[in-house]
Amino acid sequence: MIGNLKIFTILKSRMAWHQTRQTVIAENIANANTPSYQAKELSQPDFKAILERQRTNKLPAGALSRTSQMHIGGQNKTDATTGAPDVDKDWETTPSGNSVVLEEQMMKLAENQLDYQTITALYSKSIKLMKMAVGK
Repeated sequence: MIGNLKIFTILKSRMAWHQTRQTVIAENIANANTPSYQAKELSQPDFKAILERQRTNKLPAGALSRTSQMHIGGQNKTDATTGAPDVDKDWETTPSGNSVVLEEQMMKLAENQLDYQTITALYSKSIKLMKMAVGK
């Protein structure tokens, strides 16, 4: 089944991360006037940690196996792709204790939307390549 291929698993995982980030940004915007509300941000997957686990062979179940030393191994979706929201300390805090800056949140929203559109375009192109390879 096409949905079980690693490229589609990775793309779906990344789309899920962007959807979750969209929710976090929307919550920040919704609480822009809530006293003492701290803006949150969804942490990016830690690729350095993923590579370190790969290097030390501490891979989760279902990780890709290498058939040659020349191949780079991979791994399945981990908790890093859906990490817990962290408090964002990049911008100022209002006297009421609220750290949401609408301008910052709108920039993040636009960036997230563009990244999501890029991933969906890659997904669509991958489907077209698979259809072409099968001959449809």
